[in-house]
Amino acid sequence: MQIAIISDVHGNCFAFDAVLDDIQRQGVERIVCLGDMLQGGAQPAETLARLRELNCPVVMGNADAWLLTGQETSAESTSEQQLAVRAWAIAQLSADDQAFISQFQPTIEIALEAGKKLLSFHGSPRSFDDVILPSTPDETVRQFLSGFDATLLTGGHTHTQQLRRLDDSWYFNPGSVSLSYSRNPQGLPTSQIRVDPWADYAIVSSDGVNFGVTFRHVPFDVEELARIIRASGRPYAEEIIALYRRLN
Repeated sequence: MQIAIISDVHGNCFAFDAVLDDIQRQGVERIVCLGDMLQGGAQPAETLARLRELNCPVVMGNADAWLLTGQETSAESTSEQQLAVRAWAIAQLSADDQAFISQFQPTIEIALEAGKKLLSFHGSPRSFDDVILPSTPDETVRQFLSGFDATLLTGGHTHTQQLRRLDDSWYFNPGSVSLSYSRNPQGLPTSQIRVDPWADYAIVSSDGVNFGVTFRHVPFDVEELARIIRASGRPYAEEIIALYRRLN
């Protein structure tokens, strides 16, 4: 059994398509999405159409919930730019589209072979706002994940691939399809954020008692993405293009 785990597409259907092509080349037939699928990018409607075609389970992310309600769920303040992009994205989506998003799930559990389980969520199983970084202490991560019986636990939210063992379980983050952070942005000003020119995802393999996690990086054409963003009418287009061009 193989399952592709994707997260944080953020309305970037160009990168999403590159990942879906790679998933097909790997021969993987099942996909789970960990949320934050639409808000922020230049192609929310196109991304949602692709999700409908996949007919795969999708976790509710904090950005998905905020796109629907406009209500902040964390201590982070919302900028004028984020509000403008949200208003533009909502205008691209029909009432039926928004109803589809509202059906995203808090967590998704999948039975693997040999009695193993895969538990999927956005930030943590308790809250899509919880932050698990590579630098987060194991004890804090255990508090976020305690009480959940799964061999593999996977969450997104931080746009950074990672894998760590927690006693008899393993936690991993597949990274972001849209904005793969090469420098973690927690606490950094926007001018210092670095985004890699590729899309990240992961593949879970389960074969009897054996299992594994493979991280994938799928390059995409940054200049073509810039052209798509400019043509979309998304507010503050040059600001998001600058993130992709500000490479290390």
